[in-house]
Formats: sequence, C-alpha cells, structure tokens
Amino acid sequence: MKPIQTGKLIAAACMLAVSTGVAAAWPEQPIRLTVGFPAGTGPDIVARTVGERLSKELGQPVVIENKAGAGGQIAAHSVVNAAPNGYTILLGEVGSISISPETTSELSYKPLRDLAPITEAVRADFVLVTPADSPHANLDSFVKAATSHNDAFNFATFGAGTPGHFGAELLAEAGKFDIEPIHYRSTGDAVTAIISGQVEGAFITTAMASTQVAGGKMKGLAITGAQRSKMLQDIPTFAESGLPDVNFGAWFAFFAPAGTADDVLDTLHQGIVASLNDEQVRTTLENAGFAVVGSSRQELADLLVSEQKTWSGVVQRTGFKIN
Repeated sequence: MKPIQTGKLIAAACMLAVSTGVAAAWPEQPIRLTVGFPAGTGPDIVARTVGERLSKELGQPVVIENKAGAGGQIAAHSVVNAAPNGYTILLGEVGSISISPETTSELSYKPLRDLAPITEAVRADFVLVTPADSPHANLDSFVKAATSHNDAFNFATFGAGTPGHFGAELLAEAGKFDIEPIHYRSTGDAVTAIISGQVEGAFITTAMASTQVAGGKMKGLAITGAQRSKMLQDIPTFAESGLPDVNFGAWFAFFAPAGTADDVLDTLHQGIVASLNDEQVRTTLENAGFAVVGSSRQELADLLVSEQKTWSGVVQRTGFKIN
C-alpha cells in the first residue's frame, strides 16, 4: 500500500474549500436583467422595481438592460444565448414566451427547452371595455348582441398576435360569435378608436381601464382572472358572468438560460420572491396595476405548459401565423 501523501491531501482539501467558498459566494459580480421593452413601459417598471430590491437581497448590483423590439423576442433570444451562470436573466412575458412560439414558425428559441423558469413575478388582468355610450350594460347584453349581429363585431387590438387579440378570439369562441380584429399600430390609436365608438369593444389592462372607466370615457363589462381587481371592484369576472373559459392575463416572469445550476436558480428565486414580498415593492407594483404572484419554479414551469396549450389552440382555430 502506498503511503498517504500528506501534501496532496492538504492541496485537495484546499481546493475543495476554495470551490465550496466560490459556490457559496454566488453572486460575485453584477447581474444583468434583460427586459424586452423600452424604459417607462409596464415590463420596465416591473424590472426596475424588483431589480432595485434584488440588488440588496443578493448584495450585487442588478443592471437593467432594455433590449426592445419584436415584442420581446430580441431580449429573449439574447438571454437564451447567454452563459448559463445566473449573471444574465430575463424578465419575460406571455407574448414572447408563450404566444410567439405558436405564431412564429421561424422563432430562434424554444422557451420550454432554452429557458430555466425562476418565478412568475406579476400578472395584469384584462378588462373587456366598450365605448361609454355603448348600449351594453353587462357581458350578457354584449354577447347577445354579438351573436345576433349579421356581421362580425369589430374588436380593437394593440397589435396582431398580442394577448388582447387572442383574448378577443377566446371570447368569440366562448360566446359563439364572430369578431373582426382591427389591429392598431399604437396604443393611443386603439384607445381613440374605443372612445370614439369606431369599434364595439376591446381588451385593455386593468391599469389602463381603471383610468378610462373612472373618467367616464369607457365602460367596463368583465375582467379576466380568478378574482376582481382592487382597482375595479364593481366589474365582475368572466367566471362570475358565465364565461369562465375567458381566463387569460399578461404575466411577467423571470428566467435564466437553460443549464443554469439549481443552486443558482434557487438563490435567484429566493431573492426575487423576497423582493416581491417587500412592502414598498408590492405597493409600487400594485399601484401600477399588477397583481404580485411570486410563484415557485415548478409552478412557473407548469404555467408555461398550460399557456402553450391555450395559445396553440387559439392559433389552430384562427389560422393566424406571422410567418
């Protein structure tokens, strides 16, 4: 038997201690949080609000990087191709993560394969709104009018393939009537169309609806999601109104590149959820119209599978494709 080489044992022990120390010390450098929309937008507000608190939780700066364009696809692509070390993460949303893969055949990434779920951070529900002078006082009246209408109901959207567009298709299917989506190039144009009565209705976020409804410029008939909005307590949910299948929202979630170590993902999850539970962070996000979630990693993974089925079904029924 060879004698034990004390020097090698000491060296190995030192290497183990160093490697353990490195792992325990993560993160050792700033974290880049990529968001696919410009500064001042809803996703940017979420990223900056959570990022500021997360830097305190992790003891490292969290740098927000806005990579706007293609409905969030550019940002998602950049994170998918980043090193899987936890130092580059994504604030993704329903459009680029769950809808685009179904509508865009040449998409450069596959979220279920290329991204590691961390947590669903926040969710914004949608409100079915009509012009203020619309004769429809509730969802039942709206659906009855739509089903008896000779032509398809004109429905404003903020863009083809967006949650508002596909949400309208879900409503039409549930209510058994036809819609004619009118895709506006800007939010302002769509809002003007709704207020002026150029369309029968539209889906807009709770934050936007609260301002327009309170100002008497629009009428709110029903809200997506499981419960009423704190900002619009008088508007019932679709489930309350008899159409429970109209249940969708604009969710925002954190992801890392696939292959990121579980211990790093756990650290990010703990830090982000702790940030979301901070009273000031929660207040800021709720005032911006978001419902704070803070799901587990597995719950987000399950959400992605469920959302894929939902939007895939809409695409198949409508035949809508970008390319």
